[in-house]
Amino acid sequence: MKPADFGDTAEVTNRYDNSIRTRRWTQGKLVDEGFPLSAVPEHLADPEALVWVDLWDPEHTALLELAEEWNLDPYAVEDSLAHGERTKATRYATHTFLTVYATHLFPDSEDEDQAHESRLRTTRISAFVLPRGIITVRRGTPFDIDEVVRRWDENADLLQYGPGALIHGLLDTVVDGQFETIQELDDAAEDLEDCLFEDGASTRQIQQRVYRLRKELVQLRRVVLPMREVVNAVLRTRAESHRHPELDSSYNDLYDHVMRAAEWTDSLREMVNTVFETNLSLQDARLNIVMKKLTGWAAIIAVPTAVTGWYGMNVPYPGVGEWWGLMSGVGIMVVSAIVLYVLFKRRDWL
Repeated sequence: MKPADFGDTAEVTNRYDNSIRTRRWTQGKLVDEGFPLSAVPEHLADPEALVWVDLWDPEHTALLELAEEWNLDPYAVEDSLAHGERTKATRYATHTFLTVYATHLFPDSEDEDQAHESRLRTTRISAFVLPRGIITVRRGTPFDIDEVVRRWDENADLLQYGPGALIHGLLDTVVDGQFETIQELDDAAEDLEDCLFEDGASTRQIQQRVYRLRKELVQLRRVVLPMREVVNAVLRTRAESHRHPELDSSYNDLYDHVMRAAEWTDSLREMVNTVFETNLSLQDARLNIVMKKLTGWAAIIAVPTAVTGWYGMNVPYPGVGEWWGLMSGVGIMVVSAIVLYVLFKRRDWL
């Protein structure tokens, strides 16, 4: 079975791999996993059960068939498969639909032609939050769903409070991954600041790194900032349903992390803009220094040129044809050049 092709639910009754994952808890205790998709409606109807179904990169027609069987809104299903869907949370009659993006950075490319390409990669995770469980749909680059499962297992006592605990574990993992990405970009920005004042720094390399970093931050900002609205929507849904205040502290902590990530992203964007402007200012300053030195040396060279030009005229001058005339001309040139050099050196023109 290909990861993107589920086919009929009967065909996956005895099949289970990383493209389809299922779990069921009762009173916070794991009682079953790896069960077939055909058993999902029965488990979702069980008032004592908490169900999780994870689908990785499903085909459109297959997911529509499953959605009809699981009573999912078709518009939400279309949003879970559409390209370029934004981060959001939407409430429907039978469930709440969430779309978030997990992020990570690829290592630097050794190819100079790709040095300006963005290293940021995202995984879109859509979640259908049902009264008795959640259904997640993942698309894009790989996302470590095992980390989410590990957090659920570590906080198994919270799973007795229903799908809110599952959503919290999922969002918490996504936000922590965004934090790691922001930290890596912050480190890259600090390295870039250090390179600005290095004597042997390549201007072209700095420009490429600044451009890449700004591009990555723009992409990251698009998925990090809307997370505030997603968490707010989940909090409003929980408040309206008066469900399990035991999860309030966990969600308040999650919201604080989301706010910190958003603020950090904005401050990092301002830092990179400052680095960009500083780089331009340093280039102007270096150009001014070069022009100042060239002007100083041109002034020093101009003195011997003027003296030799004077003595080279076809008219008699003091000391013409005498050895002291030659020495006087050489002395004037040497003394004038030394005086100008010392004067410019004291004023830091050379």
